Amino acid sequence: MIRKTLLKKTLGAMTAIMLSTTLIVGCSETAKVSSSNSGGDTIKLGGVFPLTGDVPALGAAMDNGAKLAIKEINAAGGVNGKKLEFVVEDDQNQASTAPNAITKLITQDKVAAIIGTYASKCSIPMAAVAKDSKVVMITPGSTNEKVTTEGGDYVFRACFIDPLQGKVGAQFAAQNLKAKKVAMLYDVGNDYCVGISKEFKKNFESLGGTVAYEKTYNAGESDFKAFLTEIKDLNVDVLYLPDNYSTIGLIAKQAREIGIKAALLGSDSWSDPGLVQVGGDAVEGAYFTDHVSLKSDNAAIKKFVDNYKKEYNSDPSAFSVLSYDSVYIVAESIKKAGSTDEAALKDAMAKLDVDAGTTHYKFDDKHNPIKSVVINKVVKGQFEFETEIK
Repeated sequence: MIRKTLLKKTLGAMTAIMLSTTLIVGCSETAKVSSSNSGGDTIKLGGVFPLTGDVPALGAAMDNGAKLAIKEINAAGGVNGKKLEFVVEDDQNQASTAPNAITKLITQDKVAAIIGTYASKCSIPMAAVAKDSKVVMITPGSTNEKVTTEGGDYVFRACFIDPLQGKVGAQFAAQNLKAKKVAMLYDVGNDYCVGISKEFKKNFESLGGTVAYEKTYNAGESDFKAFLTEIKDLNVDVLYLPDNYSTIGLIAKQAREIGIKAALLGSDSWSDPGLVQVGGDAVEGAYFTDHVSLKSDNAAIKKFVDNYKKEYNSDPSAFSVLSYDSVYIVAESIKKAGSTDEAALKDAMAKLDVDAGTTHYKFDDKHNPIKSVVINKVVKGQFEFETEIK
């Protein structure tokens, strides 16, 4: 009996010690989260970009744009008297990698908000993590509707959405290019490609046009001549290709090699100097929907382009601008919220109506910015402004 009683007391004491230790660790962890978001001399922001994988140039452009904004904001005194700190993770442009990247930033780095990422296929699962964690996320470049509709109150975007881009692309094809018959070719496994193709087709047909050819391929394919040979025989006016610049460069080369003369029309995923590096003369004269013209007379755009070139000794892309603006949007929202409290920050961002970065930002009830769409054209290897459609 004495042994049993002694054993019970010993176990009881050990249990008490373990519970106390757990409580201390738990309180310490809670304090760490609170300190990271609202205490100290810095505010930590997270970035998720495709720094490796199939579109590293876009990832670098976005990373550079965000870091330029961080540098400028800190040089001007920071936000609410605190300097911004930036922690970046690579999603490799893979849907399976992106959730891990944002989870690390939230749980280990304790960031106050997330800027990221490029592809909708990555931002959609990231948005679910942001929603569950109640941490604000703003995507610079993901245009699929699901990013914000499934992300809920905590997820925003700086770019337009696929339905608008698809509609404008179809309108430009029908009205500006006078196209009657088009062919479509896109990646069946990419939410972005599928979504925008659906919208383009619906809108082009509603304008009286005919989609004479629609086929899909899988990510990683590099030989498109079988598809293009079929398309050549149809004598279409426009070949619509909404995919990443690295893939489009290959398709364009192969299309011109077999004699396709149709105008090439694409989407904002073309918006990187890498399009010309990969496609060369084959993309000359091609058109694509975009978020901004870097040749704009807008003073804020001109200033951004000049500062970017000085900082990185290279040309920016539209995604550099969007990433840059995204940081400013978060900074303005923190100022208006008066803190990095998650609920206060998302409420402040939802009500934002302010110049942020290169343009004015105001969000609709689905957290999409209210903005127009630019059409750019490849002219002598440069992206020249063609028109703007509101």
